[in-house]
Amino acid sequence: MAEPVIAQRFPYELELEAGRYWWCACGKSKSQPFCDGSHAGSGFTPVEFTLTEKKRVFLCGCKHTRSAPHCDGTHNKL
Repeated sequence: MAEPVIAQRFPYELELEAGRYWWCACGKSKSQPFCDGSHAGSGFTPVEFTLTEKKRVFLCGCKHTRSAPHCDGTHNKL
């Protein structure tokens, strides 16, 4: 499988409302950190996650996290 594009080398810190979200796993989306369908044909699929209440999240920007969609600090090793 191809490597994802590194969108940025630090997490996206966001305050999100309760709801369903799709995190971009390929790094090609123009609406980072969320999927816009740019992965089509790449072998990547977005990661769906749901929040039950408003919450601050740190979503991976480097696309290499092992705890998708959340940042695990992997960007510090790239």
